[in-house]
Amino acid sequence: MRDTLAPGLHATFDYPVPAERTVPHLLPEAAEFAAMPYVLATGYLVGLVEWTCMRALADHLEPTERTLGVHVDLSHEAPTPPDHIVTIDVELTRMEGRILTFEVTARDEAAVVCRGTHRRAVIDLDRFERKLSARQ
Repeated sequence: MRDTLAPGLHATFDYPVPAERTVPHLLPEAAEFAAMPYVLATGYLVGLVEWTCMRALADHLEPTERTLGVHVDLSHEAPTPPDHIVTIDVELTRMEGRILTFEVTARDEAAVVCRGTHRRAVIDLDRFERKLSARQ
């Protein structure tokens, strides 16, 4: 981690929701999802939160480092239909060793869509891949 990584780091990401990121597309093999309304799926919302945090961290990690999501505590308070923009705001609020905690808010044109926290762990990519290889 570089010296520039510190609480207060903030990022915003605007994402236009395509139909392919709605609930019926989440797991195509699941008939239960296929029968649901065409709104942004919670699973994709979590991915957008992670992506925004990763983008916030990009210039603050060493080339050999990555971050992995280790905890998600998010509400999903309002539906976002396709072709609407969801804006994700994240702020790094706490660092405990290699564990980074972000406060998260997401909104669309009509409402707050999501609030909560997300934690990511900074890893050394080579070390992680060696451990992963040992498990396979």
